[in-house]
Amino acid sequence: MTAPQETKIHIRPATADDNAFVLSLVPRLVAFELPKGRHKCACTAAIRADVARGLRNPSADDCFFIAEGPRGARTGFLRLQVQRDFFSGVRACHISDLVVANGHDGRGIGRALLDHAQKWAKANRCKLLTLAVFPGNARARALYERAGFTVELLRMAKPLQGTRR
Repeated sequence: MTAPQETKIHIRPATADDNAFVLSLVPRLVAFELPKGRHKCACTAAIRADVARGLRNPSADDCFFIAEGPRGARTGFLRLQVQRDFFSGVRACHISDLVVANGHDGRGIGRALLDHAQKWAKANRCKLLTLAVFPGNARARALYERAGFTVELLRMAKPLQGTRR
């Protein structure tokens, strides 16, 4: 049985009152099989630190948005970062984080957040919308592909034995 469709999704800028909610969703960013050499605890800690830093130091080029359901319940968040594309130098909007809260999958929230990212990027004169996704995050990859994203660059990594961090 599939989850019922969300009837109305409102997306608004995040406020300081949303910080705990946003940080509570960080584990969802690694809730699948990670690549060899990546560990959930270390990845979660690194993501949490990065997100917390962004929440503490908001800027025009690093923005957080909250998705709310029809009764105002928070259902997900989106983080956008304005950057320069390495290859072309054009202004780009990078979807740093996009998370749907537990129990709200399949209700159009991820798609609504993607649509918001695209509208925001266009309104902020960005020429490119980018994101990165772990290979094991099949659900997110399928959403991004349905939304028109294609693989542009594959990042490869090799864990080295006997090296210290």
